[in-house]
Amino acid sequence: MGQAQIIGAILGTAVGDAIGLPYEGLSRRRGAKLLGTPDRHRLLFGFGMVSDDTEHTCIVAQSLIAAGGDVTKFQQQLARRLRWWLLSLPAGVGLATLRSILKLWLGFSPDRSGVFSAGNGPAMRAAIIGVAIADPVKLKEFVRVASRITHTDPKAEYGAFAIALAAQNACKSDRVSGDDFLFQLSSDLGTEADELLLLIKRAIDSVKDGDSTVQFANSMGLTQGVSGYVYHSVPVAIHAWLSNQDNFKRSIIETVECGGDTDSIAAMVGGITGASVGKDGIPVEWLNKLIEPFLSVDWMERLSKQLALSLETKKASRSIKLPIIAQFLRNICFLLVVLTHGFRRLLPPY
Repeated sequence: MGQAQIIGAILGTAVGDAIGLPYEGLSRRRGAKLLGTPDRHRLLFGFGMVSDDTEHTCIVAQSLIAAGGDVTKFQQQLARRLRWWLLSLPAGVGLATLRSILKLWLGFSPDRSGVFSAGNGPAMRAAIIGVAIADPVKLKEFVRVASRITHTDPKAEYGAFAIALAAQNACKSDRVSGDDFLFQLSSDLGTEADELLLLIKRAIDSVKDGDSTVQFANSMGLTQGVSGYVYHSVPVAIHAWLSNQDNFKRSIIETVECGGDTDSIAAMVGGITGASVGKDGIPVEWLNKLIEPFLSVDWMERLSKQLALSLETKKASRSIKLPIIAQFLRNICFLLVVLTHGFRRLLPPY
């Protein structure tokens, strides 16, 4: 895929993550009372920061650059980078991901490090794979490796593939047919993923009926917020994308308004919709108010361009890096911000 789509996908993931982060874990009613409409950054005095969703997307991009199209090298690179990432003490790392990376440190191979979980960790980092890998057979291989290194429940892999395929489709057209997407997904996944396919069909039918993403989430019984279970998060993400394919801002707002695991699901939607609209389609004020000292907009653009060049030349190269000590210090500050939000939630309005 092109450089513009890669930049859009990575920056879209980051912005969706940052907009959704302050609302993470809140019901939609509580989120609206505490923070208001998710139409701007609300983490730190009108500015935003990213979480592990964006970090994982960038780690995947770095691993793709270093792999040069070889899925075995990609697996090795991803495992190595995840190990070092954990040493920076990231806040909010999922339990399944934590256990898997600890197993990697204990000497387990990437083939055996994953734990049985259907969380949405693999899905949150899958959009960039769909943007980078055009071949459908290779796409399944790369998604499988990226999923099973932490999550071995097939549901996690199916959900991740749905997000990757959506991002791949978004690169090709600014108006993707839900029916065509479902047909392709069904052909690639087969009957073993019938439960997910049925849920995504419900999402597509809901889009046709003109329902908002919040209304669709309600129809799934997720009235208090969308959980991190992949068969909850992925259908909601697909609905938000298909409803707002040419409107990045609206796709993120509708996603976050659903409540629950808002940062991860908004990161998925941001990665897909960002691949379609590119950097120019992402609100400038949302980009300008990301206050990441190292994982900055400029750094992510440089990473995107390096990935695009690697894909074009089909050659492995050394990707740009982040200083681990600096990231550790940044994560300490980030943790303090997150804890401040946690204490604020103990106070009214309830």
